[in-house]
Amino acid sequence: MNRKWTTATAAGVLVAGGAAAFVLVGDLPDGSEPAQAGSSPPAATADVTKQTLVDKESHDGTLGYGDTTGLASSRSGTVTWLPAVGATVRRGKPLYKMDNKPVLLMYGTLPAYRSLSSGAEGADVKQLEKNLWALGYRGFTVDDEYTSATADAVEQWQDDLGLDETGTVELGRVVFKPRALRIDSHTVEPGAAAQPGTELLQVSDTGRVATVELDVADQRLAKKGAKVDVTLPDATVVPARISEVETTVEQAENPGEEDTTKVGVTLTFDKAPAGLNQAAVTVLFVASKAENVLTVPINALLALAEGGYGLQVVDGGTTRIVAVRTGLFADGRVEVSGDGLAEGMKVGVPA
Repeated sequence: MNRKWTTATAAGVLVAGGAAAFVLVGDLPDGSEPAQAGSSPPAATADVTKQTLVDKESHDGTLGYGDTTGLASSRSGTVTWLPAVGATVRRGKPLYKMDNKPVLLMYGTLPAYRSLSSGAEGADVKQLEKNLWALGYRGFTVDDEYTSATADAVEQWQDDLGLDETGTVELGRVVFKPRALRIDSHTVEPGAAAQPGTELLQVSDTGRVATVELDVADQRLAKKGAKVDVTLPDATVVPARISEVETTVEQAENPGEEDTTKVGVTLTFDKAPAGLNQAAVTVLFVASKAENVLTVPINALLALAEGGYGLQVVDGGTTRIVAVRTGLFADGRVEVSGDGLAEGMKVGVPA
């Protein structure tokens, strides 16, 4: 769904010079006459006001947990346990069990790529030590060196998990992800045999987000950091912010057809909507804004023969045509500027 303000412009002619100057206005009611400079005031007028105009567009979206990604095994064995769908797995908790031994989630951006033991050095060592420290296992210095003190802390951690107390973190025992994960679905069931690379779970972030798919023509709306309003199914409106913008290309299904480019927009909430996991929503984007500008009703515009627009300004008992420049159209009004135009003036509008 997509709603925009549109304008129907009037056709007209301006004859310059003397009292004979006049403008022909399209869509006049039956019996109406063209407005003439110096003629009596029109039957209806509107004020020139100073205000902020905001052009908005609404698009359909979906409330949920954002995109999902697959979580694959890095070990061989039999899957003996998986967390419930919808569960949140945090630091130090098992993502799954292989041969009845847990594979734990820890926070970090560097994927595990080797076993870690005394003598190891590197960024992955520091990442592990930060997690051990956060989980309450101390007695070592958090740095990039895996010392005997680090191995002692690992043994305590292994003992608490019911693992063999080796002081070595073997590859595949820990999965590093930047933050907590939500279990979206199971790809396999307990009892399945797995090899390294076998997908076990689909996971997502834990925070609820709204997503909108825009056409390329509407890409101007997708400004990262911009504020939007999200209307929920119960008509409640909650504020959100554009956190991610991604352009994707959908390949055509049939030969000869063109690929389709879409703009995916992700919105995050300061306070997530309560009581909803997934739902259809309406997102109101701000296309543009003009602050503290002169505005008139759109239907006050007169199209001039030489191009551009004018207004029939009412001045006491007479009228005159003033050429204007138009800006933003929004909420049934239009931004205008021109010589001698000021807030509080009266302009003619169709009765």
